[in-house]
Amino acid sequence: MTTMESLIGLVNRIQRACTVLGDYGGDSALPTLWEALPSVAVVGGQSSGKSSVLESIVGRDFLPRGSGIVTRRPLVLQLHKTEEGQTEYAEFLHLPKRKFTDFAIVRKEIQDETDRMTGRSKQISPIPIHLSIYSPNVVNLTLIDLPGLTKVAVEGQPDSIVEDIENMVRSYVEKPNSIILAISPANQDIATSDAIKLAREVDPSGERTFGVLTKLDLMDKGTNALDVLEGRSYRLQHPWVGVVNRSQADINKNVDMIAARRREREYFGSSPDYGHLASKMGSEYLAKLLSRHLESVIKARIPSITSLINKSIDELESEMDHLGRPIAVDAGAQLYTILELCRAFDRIFKEHLEGGRPGGDRIYGVFDNQLPAALRKLPFDRHLSLQNVRKVVSEADGYQPHLIAPEQGYRRLIESSLNYFRGPAEASVDTVHFVLKDLVRISIGETQELKRFPTLQAELAAASNEALERFREDSRKTALRLVDMEASYLTVDFFRKLPQEVEKGGNPAATTIDRYAEGHFRRIGSNVSSYVGMVSDTLRNTVPKAVVHCQVREAKRSLLDHFYMQVGKREGKQLALLLDEDPALMERRLQCSKRLELYKSARDEIDSVSWIR
Repeated sequence: MTTMESLIGLVNRIQRACTVLGDYGGDSALPTLWEALPSVAVVGGQSSGKSSVLESIVGRDFLPRGSGIVTRRPLVLQLHKTEEGQTEYAEFLHLPKRKFTDFAIVRKEIQDETDRMTGRSKQISPIPIHLSIYSPNVVNLTLIDLPGLTKVAVEGQPDSIVEDIENMVRSYVEKPNSIILAISPANQDIATSDAIKLAREVDPSGERTFGVLTKLDLMDKGTNALDVLEGRSYRLQHPWVGVVNRSQADINKNVDMIAARRREREYFGSSPDYGHLASKMGSEYLAKLLSRHLESVIKARIPSITSLINKSIDELESEMDHLGRPIAVDAGAQLYTILELCRAFDRIFKEHLEGGRPGGDRIYGVFDNQLPAALRKLPFDRHLSLQNVRKVVSEADGYQPHLIAPEQGYRRLIESSLNYFRGPAEASVDTVHFVLKDLVRISIGETQELKRFPTLQAELAAASNEALERFREDSRKTALRLVDMEASYLTVDFFRKLPQEVEKGGNPAATTIDRYAEGHFRRIGSNVSSYVGMVSDTLRNTVPKAVVHCQVREAKRSLLDHFYMQVGKREGKQLALLLDEDPALMERRLQCSKRLELYKSARDEIDSVSWIR
């Protein structure tokens, strides 16, 4: 295989692989590998002879024919040169496992696949058909046959058909790596050529454009196309090439392409007008010219293509790391993976609690703001009002009024007041519980390694929430026990001071009268309020300690302990279920892996022929 065949064959193989993976255009921030590789876009007006030129290059009848718009979808045609003696065959991307050796069936499949997308109407579609032909009679080349440019919509076509076709064709030829094969019939004025007009707009310097004149044999007698072929009518950077296609009569008689090529050579060799250009005319010369040009373009762009490939490999490897590698199949490795994922989640959860990530401050906010505010809002003013104090004390005395200090009244007032602290204590427990649950949810979402495993995420969330419920119950019992402890044993020193406080007035007789007066009950309410305030200050400090000890500390220490025990008892199939990935993510990783393999293979192949530079 020659150097040229190696280079162009390499590009063909890469383009073929890109086609299979769908990596031939899109919204990627980087240009795709397909777009970075050069290809030949075939452009011409309707009935300009495009199909005949392509069939001459291939050496086979394989394109649909007819009047009006025959090519209604782009046809990406990849030619692969094979060893002499090997059977020619064709493959479609949409039928990857089927080889076509009958090119009449290839023609029918192109027509059928077009109809499957556009219906049997005269509509067009920008979705390409991909066809590869393997033959010893072709050169390595990628050609894109585009719908013929037209000036008028015919019956059955939308009014926008002219603009639609032009926009579709333009989207291919305006790419800087696109080589434009502009087909124009010789029996029409070159100034009116649709292909040349469009090529001039997207390639004003003519560096990417190859002009092809068809139907030279159909020109009026006494006229020729030398002004065009010799570059006097319209100059391009590359020489014009004239071709003589089979006539309709030849097609009807099934004249094969070998005979048609021979007749084409005879035409130019014997022509008085074109004989001096015969060596640079004809479809065979055109194919070789395009192939040589492709080789030079590929040589010039190898550095930029290599740079793109290396950058794409880096991005794809980074994405593969983000998506995660495939999971092992044995139970031991799966258990290890699950435990590692759990540890990753647990590490992030602890970072939220300990300040490495936001969230732990919300727990402090419960103790520093919400609990004190709740304590201040307790209805002690109403509960220790003069009317209620008199009522409680009187009921506690029963039929025998108290003699000195109303101890039973005090106890009832204090115990009923302390009962109000149960609400803020339970509220603190619940609020911290919900903060911890939210941090579990956030931590699961922030554990990148878990994103691939929705089942494991759900199990982790359920196990964590179950553990947090147990911690909440323990914390609730402990916090309420603190309140009950305050109510079950009152501070003795507080009561011992009460008689002294009462007798400071001096005259005991006066105090005796006061025990049934308004001032006496106000003093009782004030004393109880002071005691309740003392207890409130105590609980303000002890309830957070209980909550942190029973909930936060345990969440840090043993959030997943029960889950670990349960996972350790599971069989291989049950472990595999936990690692059941999101199908969309699995597909994404598979495609990413295939693209990575493609790009690495392309880099290796380019390196293997880089010596030709």
